[in-house]
Amino acid sequence: MTAEQLKITPLNALHRELGAKMVPFAGYDMPVQYPLGVMKEHLQVRNAAGLFDVSHMGQIRLRGENIAQALEALMPQDVVGLAVDRQRYGLLTNEQGGIRDDLMFANCGDSFMLVVNAACKDQDYAWLRQNLPESISMEMLSDQGLLALQGPAARQVMTRLAPEAANMVFMDTRSCTVGGIDCWLSCSGYTGEDGFEISVAGADAEQLARLVLAQDEVEFIGLGARDSLRLEAGLCLYGHDMDESTSPVTANLLWAISKVRRPGQARAGNYPGAEVITQEIAAGTIEKRVLLDVEGRAPVREGVEIVSAEGAILGRVCSGGFGPSIGRPLVMAYVSTAALAQGDALFASVRGKLLPLTVRTAPFVEQRYYRG
Repeated sequence: MTAEQLKITPLNALHRELGAKMVPFAGYDMPVQYPLGVMKEHLQVRNAAGLFDVSHMGQIRLRGENIAQALEALMPQDVVGLAVDRQRYGLLTNEQGGIRDDLMFANCGDSFMLVVNAACKDQDYAWLRQNLPESISMEMLSDQGLLALQGPAARQVMTRLAPEAANMVFMDTRSCTVGGIDCWLSCSGYTGEDGFEISVAGADAEQLARLVLAQDEVEFIGLGARDSLRLEAGLCLYGHDMDESTSPVTANLLWAISKVRRPGQARAGNYPGAEVITQEIAAGTIEKRVLLDVEGRAPVREGVEIVSAEGAILGRVCSGGFGPSIGRPLVMAYVSTAALAQGDALFASVRGKLLPLTVRTAPFVEQRYYRG
């Protein structure tokens, strides 16, 4: 896309005023980093607090009767049992058991709020409109901004600006005012840290951002650090670590399928691809997404092959980078389940060299969501 074709968020002028390096991302002109630099931005979030502009994400409001039942027919999560002012991670699946998109969905009492990926939001909206009853109204909140305040100091900052945020725990949602600005808060994020996502009218987004940035603990953070933060926390990025050809079982996201929706439970199945996913839960899949430690400091990037000592291809890297918090490379990959079960030695094939890999059973950094 040309620069003229890129969409902009309500904070575009502020990003440029503050010296951000702007890049095309999901059809938007977005900040990849600020003068602070990616490494320092990353550590700022781990040690204090960072503010992200995520207004490119899709925010969809649903209103009408029996929304929970209708949504539950489209994804393998417990929507019916979601309490008011609570949010949950969800997956929209296709008939082949693949992941159409991942999203957050919240029960707001008189409506449901969905936050979907920027690159998928238009097709998600069209697919939902096609598959939800006509009695349910849908609105893409195109004029709404979305900010994310993340880090160990995020709660302190948000409580200073909106005292009602103090007792919110992970996945709580709440309407409130921040500095006199009407906002909708969710206690969630994409960094592994405690924090909040703040939905705000686009016209008020810059005023809100300036207010938050005026707090001593906060710096603006770009897409570069957002990617290394989520990878350290072991979080998937749609379009890289999963897509329409990847099932939740293959993507190692079985935890996201609510217990009540699993085989043999009260509301099992009855969503797109349920038969395929049920079979995979029982029989397994030929490969699985895993996190891997790398011996040495050489970067292992997306697309690198995972091989055996003899050179047989056993998988591929879906996300790779460097973890500033841990000072070494990060790898997320799809690997043969047979090789994993047998404990085969794994190597990353990088420019003719075989770099030893070790499978991890936990994220690279501890997830520090506040659960009360």
